[in-house]
Amino acid sequence: MRVFVTGATGFIGSAVVKELLEEGHQVLGLTRSDSGAATLNTLGAEVQRGDLENLESLRTGAANSDAVIHTAFVHDFDNFEKSCRIDRQAIETITSVLEGSNRPFLVSSGSGMLPHGRVGTEEDAADSPFPRIASDHATEAAATRGIRAAVVRLPATVHGNGDHAFIPQIINIARQKGVSAYVGNGNNRWPAVHRLDAARLFALAVEKVTPGARYHAIAEEGIPFRQIAEIIGRRLNLPTVSIAPEQAMEHFGFFGRFAAADLPASSHITRQRLGWNPTERDLLADLDDTHYFQS
Repeated sequence: MRVFVTGATGFIGSAVVKELLEEGHQVLGLTRSDSGAATLNTLGAEVQRGDLENLESLRTGAANSDAVIHTAFVHDFDNFEKSCRIDRQAIETITSVLEGSNRPFLVSSGSGMLPHGRVGTEEDAADSPFPRIASDHATEAAATRGIRAAVVRLPATVHGNGDHAFIPQIINIARQKGVSAYVGNGNNRWPAVHRLDAARLFALAVEKVTPGARYHAIAEEGIPFRQIAEIIGRRLNLPTVSIAPEQAMEHFGFFGRFAAADLPASSHITRQRLGWNPTERDLLADLDDTHYFQS
């Protein structure tokens, strides 16, 4: 297939591009920069210039492809609601092109929008006040119109070399505060997946998309946050401490609303449906490596 990939030069999207190419697919990657275009050309992918706010570039990419994988997102946490509106508009633009064509459309989502405090499954609908839930709703609406649209739920901890998301943020906060902290007893659980395992799931799913499906890119159901904090403290030679829930926002800033969340999730159904089997090293082994602590 010829697959249009948004976010094609990002942490997850670049791994998806490589996996698709290795599986014999052609890739058309969305990028807004000359350096991104050069990277995609080096990999052997074609280039679609544009971004999520350039709706014509999205229409062109979708129209010229057999399938679409949407991994891009504007990570502006200072105006997160705007980022979510941009994402929903991008999804609606792409689905307007795909309607009636039976072409697959995969949208990256997050397992953090599942009910907290118990193991979330693919059967759970997203249920959250988090504004990014609008992207899930747009994908679900597309599926009801006969579009082969489905979501791939990623955990907050998609790890690997080049990670610049939550784990590096936690490490930077520990450096700034002089302690590696967890909230309360630190038993709240975070699921995780290596970026290369996540990329393999996207490549498998794009060939087998069921409209309205929810696929879980979850390799580990739930790692106690305290264990993450302990490795960070040891690697930075800092004390590992517990902080009270009411101190979480002061200590972690924006991230404080997630630091105490209990977010376990499984991928049992996804593994059965797609034959997906994660093989990369787990989060704690990856975290206890030099690449996360290089300045």
